[in-house]
Amino acid sequence: MAKNHHYFVHLLFFLAAVASTAASAATGGNSTTPTAYEMLERYEFPRGILPEGVQRYVLRPDGSFEVFFSGSGGGCEFRVGDRYQLRYERRIAGNARAGSIRELRGVSVKVLFVWLGITEVDRAGDQLSFRVGPLSASFPLAKFSVSPRCRCGFDCEAAAGGDAAVAAS
Repeated sequence: MAKNHHYFVHLLFFLAAVASTAASAATGGNSTTPTAYEMLERYEFPRGILPEGVQRYVLRPDGSFEVFFSGSGGGCEFRVGDRYQLRYERRIAGNARAGSIRELRGVSVKVLFVWLGITEVDRAGDQLSFRVGPLSASFPLAKFSVSPRCRCGFDCEAAAGGDAAVAAS
């Protein structure tokens, strides 16, 4: 009897898993809630200003938002080209309007040996401007078409190749 009960419990778990998978496939696996990356596009920003790994987000009617990244530890760091090192904390926040993010918190850039907070991001045509205190830097929108990955940024293939070259030596 106990043996039959054990099989019955496993059968119930299996059927529940199959039903869940079938329901997900029937709806295309998508919920009606847009992802954080889709919301960026609705606010006229490219998805690539957020790295991969968004776990969830909160967007309030007044435009204030919070984004939470998955994983443990201090967040996400990666290089952008040869000049910039970026850091995203596990929680970032700010205020969004079409083409403008203000009061940004949780995103920093390393300038020389000092980490400075990026406080604003603005879109003007095909350019994105990032403000750090009284300074700003602009970049082509096309540079942010895909989301970077933690540690390797926008060029993970080159980073993997560099790691392979180091391992081979």
